[in-house]
Amino acid sequence: MTGDEPSALRYFARRVVRHVRWARREGLGRLIAEDRLDPRERLRTAWSKWRWRRAHGAPPGQAQPVYLVGLQRSGTNMLVRGLDEAPEVEARNENDSAVFRRFRLRSDAELLRVLGRSRHRVVLVKPLCDSHRVTELLALPGPRPGRALWMWRDVDDRARSEVAKFGPATLNALRGIAEGTIGAGWQGGGLGPAAKQLIASFDYDTMDHHTAAALFWYVRNDLYFRLGLDRRPDVLLVSYGDMVRDPQATARRLCAFLDLPYRPSFAAGVVAGPAREKLTIDPRVRAMCDELTGRLTAGVTQRG
Repeated sequence: MTGDEPSALRYFARRVVRHVRWARREGLGRLIAEDRLDPRERLRTAWSKWRWRRAHGAPPGQAQPVYLVGLQRSGTNMLVRGLDEAPEVEARNENDSAVFRRFRLRSDAELLRVLGRSRHRVVLVKPLCDSHRVTELLALPGPRPGRALWMWRDVDDRARSEVAKFGPATLNALRGIAEGTIGAGWQGGGLGPAAKQLIASFDYDTMDHHTAAALFWYVRNDLYFRLGLDRRPDVLLVSYGDMVRDPQATARRLCAFLDLPYRPSFAAGVVAGPAREKLTIDPRVRAMCDELTGRLTAGVTQRG
C-alpha cells in the first residue's frame, strides 16, 4: 500500500457516505440524473459524438476550450447535460480523471494535452474548484482562444442545496480560512486580504450552516467582479434562475456565445425545483448577498 492510499480510501468513503445521505434525502433518481449514472444516456451521447467525429471531426488540436465556472450547487450539471447534447461538444466534468483529481484540475500541461487530442469543435471543462484561476486558464496557449461561462444561482436555493449535500463542510472551510489553516484548499483560492478579513470577522462557533453557505456564496461569486470578468467579452454570466424560467432563451444565448447551432434538446432536461421561502440567515450576510444579487442580475441583463 502506498502512502497515498489511506487518504484516497478515506476520501472515497466520505464521498460514498455523502452520496447515500443525499440520495435518501433527494431520491435515487435525482442522484442518477445529476451524476449521469444511466448507461443508456451515456451510450446514446457517445454514439452521437462518434458519428459527428466520423463525419465532421476536425484534426486534433483545433478545439476551443470553454470553462464552466462559478460555485457548486448552482445548476452547472444541468447546463453540462444540455450542452453535451451537442455532438460538436466534448464535455469534461469534474469526475473526469484525465483532467481532474479530486475535483481539482491537474496540471496545465495535462489539460493542454487533453485539449490537443480532441477532434471536437468545443471542449467544455468544468473546473468549479479552480474558478479563481479562470483568467489564467483563458490565457493558456492554443490555436483558438478560450471562453468561459460563470454560472450563479439564487443564494437561498443554492444554500439549501449545498447544506443538504455537504452538511457542515462550508462552515468548517470558512473557519479554516479565518484561522489561516485552510492550506492549499480551493475554498480560499483567489480571496484577497479584504475577503479574508471579512471572513475572519464572524464567529463560527455560533454561525449556522445556511448562513455559512450564504457567506461562502458571497465571497466566491464576488470573484466574478473582482477578477474583472464582467468587463471581458470572452466571459458570459449565466443565471440558473433565468435558465429554469426560460430554458429555450438561455440555450439560444449560450449557443450564440459559443457559436453553436441551437437545438431544442439543449433545454429539454431543464427542470425547476419547488418554490421555497427565504432562509433565516445572519442579517449582515443577507445584506451583502442582496447587494451582490443586484449586481449579478444587472450583469446578466447588461451582457444580454
